[in-house]
Amino acid sequence: MKKLLLLACLLLSCAAHAAIDNALLAPLAGGDPDARVDAIVKIGALANDDAIRLLTALKSDALYATPDGSIYIVTDDKAYNPATGATGPLPEGLDGVMVNNRLRGAVDDALSALKLFAPDRAQRLAAATELQKSVTLAQAPLIEKALANEQDAEIRPMLQLVAATANLQSANAARRKAAVEALADSSNANLRPLLQAMLSDKEPDQAVRVAAAHTLQALDSRLARTEFIGNVFYGISLASVLLLTALGLAITFGLMGIINMAHGELLMIGAYTTYLCQLGFRNYFPSAVDCYLIAALPAAFLVTAAVGIALERTVIRWLYGRPLETLLATWGISLILMQAVRTIFGAQNVEVANPSWMSGGVTVLGSLVLAYNRIVIIVFALLVVAGVWLILNKTRLGLFVRAVMQNRRMAGCVGVSTAKIDMMTFGLGSGIAGLGGVALSQLGNVGPDLGQSYIVDSFMVVVLGGVGQLAGTIIAALGLGEANKFLEPVAGAVLAKIAILVFIIMFIQKRPQGLFAMKGRSAE
Repeated sequence: MKKLLLLACLLLSCAAHAAIDNALLAPLAGGDPDARVDAIVKIGALANDDAIRLLTALKSDALYATPDGSIYIVTDDKAYNPATGATGPLPEGLDGVMVNNRLRGAVDDALSALKLFAPDRAQRLAAATELQKSVTLAQAPLIEKALANEQDAEIRPMLQLVAATANLQSANAARRKAAVEALADSSNANLRPLLQAMLSDKEPDQAVRVAAAHTLQALDSRLARTEFIGNVFYGISLASVLLLTALGLAITFGLMGIINMAHGELLMIGAYTTYLCQLGFRNYFPSAVDCYLIAALPAAFLVTAAVGIALERTVIRWLYGRPLETLLATWGISLILMQAVRTIFGAQNVEVANPSWMSGGVTVLGSLVLAYNRIVIIVFALLVVAGVWLILNKTRLGLFVRAVMQNRRMAGCVGVSTAKIDMMTFGLGSGIAGLGGVALSQLGNVGPDLGQSYIVDSFMVVVLGGVGQLAGTIIAALGLGEANKFLEPVAGAVLAKIAILVFIIMFIQKRPQGLFAMKGRSAE
């Protein structure tokens, strides 16, 4: 009895060391390319640490063979035999296993599929997401093995679709048909070329072609819905950006009649203020760097409001009622501000990173990613609009602003300091432009020319909505944002801009007052 137990222990010990059967390793030292690739597939299907170690060694040119066909993994001056599990000195006659592009591709495929067995859920999810973009039939055994072990409710459906995609290339017609039918609920646009190829004469089985036609129709319908919803979301996102950039202009141009060509530079100053706040938090409060936006919002508002008040007191107050001279003066100011920023910060763009809580996005409808930073900007734009409405309609300043707008002389007669209201109104519009700059900094890099990209769009929003009309500004921004996003896929970005500009010109010819008629001194 003791002898049997000892023999069993010896057998178990040998089995533990013989991690990879020598019959699987032998073809790697041979010259048959098909046998070598088949060996890689079978070794990958083991899905254990020894398989990963051997494949990694093969990829990094650390796999060697002896004249008798034995395989070794060489590290420094030691040789590890994956068939026995023994590590020893380098045997004589070692020669590197040749790796061509085909074999390297098979190794990469096996290693990417092996990530599906990682203990970390995030790694498995990332591997399944990557395999949705590109998968081969050789990976099917590993994917099916991973699917049998996977219990995660999000990863498992992804693996089912990935396995079906791999089996589209199967030699078995019944398996191809089952795979095509399984993909009827997929939203992966990468499947379209495969399914379209199956509709041609390349697919010999009629039943598979019929199933492919139904799946392709369902996929196209789903992709069209996804694209529509994506265009709506990104149109609203663009509209929120246009609204933030135009809202301050709606006050300075609409309520005061000032054609402020330096409005774009106020946006730029707000964006650079955000950059400085981020820099300050990184240097002095690194543990709270994700909170820099909390400081950037009031800072950008106050800085740009102060710049606006300084411009109004020194230049603009002397030019009321002279729109052409105001346009030229503010255009000159815009050039001065751009050059000042280039002198201070340099001509190169600077990076303003999103806080970690604004990075990434939420995936809907299988493939549509709604970015968190754009969602936050949409909400922020709504809050800014609500704040402006409250200021203009529920505060003493707003009452004075509306009074001066509707009848400047009468407001002055009842004791309203019209010059002070002009200054504060211009400061308010400039401060809102600074908030728009904070939002723009979260969508891309910040540079001296940032404001030039938005000044024309801002004027289009204000003119189309009706000068001085808050509701018109909101509706015009939403309309232009959606029009841009739906026209760009059809006509391209440049032609879409031209088409919108032509539409606005024609609209203004028929309705000069815009969507909503303006009131007050600007209409007189």
